Amino acid sequence: MTSRSNIVSSSSFSFSSSSNSSSGQATGQASTKQTFVDADGNKTVKTSNQTLGQPAVHETRQYDSRGQALGDNDSSRRIEDVSDEQAENDKLYEERMEDEYAKREGGA
Repeated sequence: MTSRSNIVSSSSFSFSSSSNSSSGQATGQASTKQTFVDADGNKTVKTSNQTLGQPAVHETRQYDSRGQALGDNDSSRRIEDVSDEQAENDKLYEERMEDEYAKREGGA
């Protein structure tokens, strides 16, 4: 646990994988959990889960100092698929890197 500016946080990460020897099929699961507690005792819990070959699922939940969920309605809870956004960011990064390498090879 670390503490900065009256905020206490903790993090955990887990990964598991296996393969089927007869089919060679691999399976895997990764998850992360981060917990932040502010000076008033309010808690934010961020989780991410991903199954091999599937998009990651991210969720953020907030609780008051008594442990009651804040914003406990459908509009405040959402699971976000960021795979399309990440793919676009990856494509833009690759294009910028190709341009940079082309400049260096061309002596620009």
